[in-house]
Amino acid sequence: MNDIESRLLAIKEQITSHARQAGRSPNEIKLLAVSKTKPVEAIQEAYQAGQRLFGESYVQEAITKIQQLNNSSDYAGIEWHFIGPLQSNKTKLVAEHFDWVHSIDREKTAQRLNEQRPANLPALNVCIQVNISGERTKSGITADEVFGLAGIISEFPHLKLRGLMTIAENTDDLDVVRDNFLHMQELFNRLKNQYPSVDTLSMGMTDDMSVAISSGSTMVRIGTAIFGSREYK
Repeated sequence: MNDIESRLLAIKEQITSHARQAGRSPNEIKLLAVSKTKPVEAIQEAYQAGQRLFGESYVQEAITKIQQLNNSSDYAGIEWHFIGPLQSNKTKLVAEHFDWVHSIDREKTAQRLNEQRPANLPALNVCIQVNISGERTKSGITADEVFGLAGIISEFPHLKLRGLMTIAENTDDLDVVRDNFLHMQELFNRLKNQYPSVDTLSMGMTDDMSVAISSGSTMVRIGTAIFGSREYK
């Protein structure tokens, strides 16, 4: 068993444990392996270990990996998630190559993705990014703006509204993190009641995964604990 395989197994065991402690089924929580800055070989190792959902944040880097792996029948069934800030000049590439976008926080971005999604592909799954902590350094809209943007997205034929994404406040105080996540859970439940397609609450990373799962997360985004520390250029 290689390092990535053993780390994936450990993370899945942790998800199972956290879910059961919260009285939830582990099957309710998907694992998104965040592979940004990592070589394609690392994704291949994770794929061989059974992982199929991968998250990327840098468009050009991601496209290279996607094209390489999608051209091989040995790596069928990968689901590509874009989770980073999205610039207007990069929306076409994302619309053409990704299955999900987690970071919608403007009508303009949603409109461009809708217009640029190829007709031969299924609707692009999207999540609205919420800046639940209100930190100026974070992307995302306020909680009060969620339903206005959701209404706009729901009218776009080439987008499918799937839910919400957030990053909790950057703090060691887990009570603050829990408050962030519980607020998101409330928003998510309200949104789900209004839009039948909504089923995803993307929140929780390596350091706050347990709190996220206890607060209703349906998808955790784990990078370092699977692939090791990132090396930024």
